[in-house]
Amino acid sequence: MAFREVLVTQVREVLRAWLAGAGKRPAARRAGVDVKTAARYIRAAQAAGLARGGDESQLSDELLGQVVVAVRPARPAGHGESWEALAGRQDAIKGWVKDGLTLVKMRELLERSGTVVPYRTLARFAAAGCGYSSSARQQVTVPVADGKPGEEVQLDFGYLGMIADGDRRRKLHALVFTAALSRYCFVYLTFSQTTAAVIAGCEAAWAFFGGMFKVLVPENVARNIFRLLCPAALCGHRGSLWW
Repeated sequence: MAFREVLVTQVREVLRAWLAGAGKRPAARRAGVDVKTAARYIRAAQAAGLARGGDESQLSDELLGQVVVAVRPARPAGHGESWEALAGRQDAIKGWVKDGLTLVKMRELLERSGTVVPYRTLARFAAAGCGYSSSARQQVTVPVADGKPGEEVQLDFGYLGMIADGDRRRKLHALVFTAALSRYCFVYLTFSQTTAAVIAGCEAAWAFFGGMFKVLVPENVARNIFRLLCPAALCGHRGSLWW
C-alpha cells in the first residue's frame, strides 16, 4: 500500500467549498481529490470545531494542522506499510544488489511474489539497508558542458493553486524560465497554458533577461504550442528548440 501525502492546500480547498455550501462531491472536484478523501477532511474539521454556518476565518493554521494530523495514516515505526513489507524481503534485496540488478528489475521480482511497492520507496529502502548505490552502478561518467551565459534557458509550467479572480476562483500557473548556467529564474504568472500565454511569457522573459537565449528547452509544455512558436513567434529572433 502506498501512502499519499496530505496537502494542506487540498484540505483548505475542500473546506472552503464545504463552507460555501458545496457538497462532498463538488468540494472533492474543486480540490482535486476523491469523494472519500474529501469526506474524511470534512469529518476531521467538524471534530476540530469547524462550523458550516461560519466563514473562512475559521480555517486557521491550527485547525488545518489538526485536520492533517487526524487524516494522516498512522506510522508507529516511522515508515509506511510499503517499507514494512520490504523489511521482510531485505535478505533477497541484498542479494539482488550484490548481483547488480537494477531497481526496476528488483521491483518486478517483488511484484511477481506479491510485494507491490512504489519505486521511490524501494529506492530509499535499498539505499538505507541493502547497500544499494546508484552512483556505484555508474560505469561511465559523461561530462556535461555548462555552456556559455545566454546560450540555454529551460522553460517549465508549474501549478500554483487556486486564487480569487473577481467573483470566482481560478487555477494559477507559473511559466518558469531558468538560465541553464546561472540558474537565474524569471517567473511569469498566467491563468492559462495556451500559445498566447507562452508567447506573452517569452516576451516578458526576454525583456527581463535583456535578450533571447539561443536554445530553449521546454518541459511540461505542449508540443503543438512550440511548433507554432518557432521561430517567428519568439520575438523574431533566431533560436533553437530542444525536446
